[in-house]
Amino acid sequence: FSSDGNPSKMPPIENDTGRNELKSRIQGLIDSNQVMVFSKSYCPYCVKVKDLFKELNVKCNVVELDLIEDGPNYQDLLLEMTGQKTVPNVFINKTHIGGCDKTMQAHKDGVLQQLLESGDNEAYEYDLIVIGGGSGGLACSKEAAMLGKKVMVLDYVVPTPKGTTWGLGGTCVNVGCIPKKLMHQTALLGTAMQDARKFGWEFNETVKHNWETMTTAVNNYIGSLNWGYRVALRDKNVNYVNSYAEFIEPHKIKATNKRKKETFHTAAKFVIATGERPRYLGIPGDKEYCITSDDLFSLPYCPGKTLVIGASYVALECGGFLAGIGLDVTVMVRSILLRGFDQDMANRAGEHMEEHGVKFIRKFVPVKVEELEAGTPGRLKVTAKSTETDEIIEGEYNTVLIAVGRDACTDKIGLDKAGVKVNPKNGKIPVNDEEQTNVPHIYAVGDILEGKWELTPVAIQAGKLLARRLYGGSTVKCDYINVPTTVFTPLEYGSCGLSEERAIELYGQDNIDVYHSLFWPLEFTVPGRDNNRCYSKIICNKLDSERVIGFHYLGPNAGEVTQGFGAAIKCGVTKEQLSTTIGIHPTCAEVKQCSVTSEVFF
Repeated sequence: FSSDGNPSKMPPIENDTGRNELKSRIQGLIDSNQVMVFSKSYCPYCVKVKDLFKELNVKCNVVELDLIEDGPNYQDLLLEMTGQKTVPNVFINKTHIGGCDKTMQAHKDGVLQQLLESGDNEAYEYDLIVIGGGSGGLACSKEAAMLGKKVMVLDYVVPTPKGTTWGLGGTCVNVGCIPKKLMHQTALLGTAMQDARKFGWEFNETVKHNWETMTTAVNNYIGSLNWGYRVALRDKNVNYVNSYAEFIEPHKIKATNKRKKETFHTAAKFVIATGERPRYLGIPGDKEYCITSDDLFSLPYCPGKTLVIGASYVALECGGFLAGIGLDVTVMVRSILLRGFDQDMANRAGEHMEEHGVKFIRKFVPVKVEELEAGTPGRLKVTAKSTETDEIIEGEYNTVLIAVGRDACTDKIGLDKAGVKVNPKNGKIPVNDEEQTNVPHIYAVGDILEGKWELTPVAIQAGKLLARRLYGGSTVKCDYINVPTTVFTPLEYGSCGLSEERAIELYGQDNIDVYHSLFWPLEFTVPGRDNNRCYSKIICNKLDSERVIGFHYLGPNAGEVTQGFGAAIKCGVTKEQLSTTIGIHPTCAEVKQCSVTSEVFF
């Protein structure tokens, strides 16, 4: 903020590209709104004009130039486009009206009503239809509604082969982040109970875990979130429809509910936010007898002896908490753990799991799953083949959990009828830096985007910012660089920025420094566990003042630790700045300040 209390002004746009981009955005707002008012929130003349349209029961789109960073640049370009420097600056059906006096005079003369009725004959039912009620879709729809738009959200969960379905909110709330973290916490509490005896707590030895109690509590909480999302949409006047949407024309969709009743809806703009679902193996018995993470969190019985197929973060997280509540868990890995993550860190997380009872079958893939005995759980036989030799192995398990990746839900929503291009290999949708597809009025956010992060906070941020750009005059785009994330394995792994492999690939081995440290959290010392298993490292660019380009942490509370380092990296922190920052003692986070030594273990 400036000294007069107003938002800090953005510097003038100096290049033609920036000017043309902003001018195009302004023109887009004018073209896509019946009434467009460029205003300032404190201006009494602006208030007078907005009140007039309210009295006329005419919806107007308002951009408050004093509340957006680019406000002064907007005003400069509006002057260039209209010859008017002051606010309000009013447009009706693409026609420039002028300021307050001219708008009031036009109303008095009857010209205003004529202009309001002179718009295009083609009118859409909605300003925006969002397909998908997950994190990104809900964020975008609520923000658009808050900006005065008429919005519909369609969300429909296709049941899994096991018949599992869930409520509004998408993967994260129902079958992802929320239940995963709560069940991870369940396992941590089991470890804490073991530690407690070392701290003097005395209790009966017959402590055991009850799966049904846990799943009931977790799903009751999820149910409250589902209801909360519905209430939030209602409060913001977003029309929520529990139907499956598919395009039949570029501006028209068909919505089919669970009773197969069809309705049809049109919109000026669309946002696709359909998310992903777990991938199956395509082998005999996978859909008949196996489950995925879509089924696990609401499974009505304890899964018993479990084989987890896959090495994704979903595989390791689920395998970790199942082992943590005392189950016999085996993870079958085709090649490497946590593809795309730093491999040093991934292997350390895997080694810790192995030390704590999780068995790994490496370089094998399943070829068929057979049912030996039906039940809850039943008994299954898995046949697997080596990826390197002709060796065949067999094993018996109560439950087989498939976690080999996820596929974008884009193949059955009529994108071809809308003209939207999709990567045929993975179903992902390519977009530009404003989440716009090749069809100008259709956008996409979340996990279905080509080459973007598959993370809930990213989808939420992208959805909100998209709505603000479309309807609020904002120019802020989602920043997909240096996004912090955490894998909730038993020993949690947090990261932000580049992996060591990627840093070497981009900058060369000789141009990076890696500072790393093994440490023993204080809370682990009294129980005497996991000595020298926690580990952290930062990767620095020697060619740029040792700026931190990668942060990696393996230890307790990784998400809480990584979040702060994520902010620091976004601000361009250097190794020297980290070294001179005084740590909070005793914590795990202080390891970056007091225990970092270049290229050797400390």
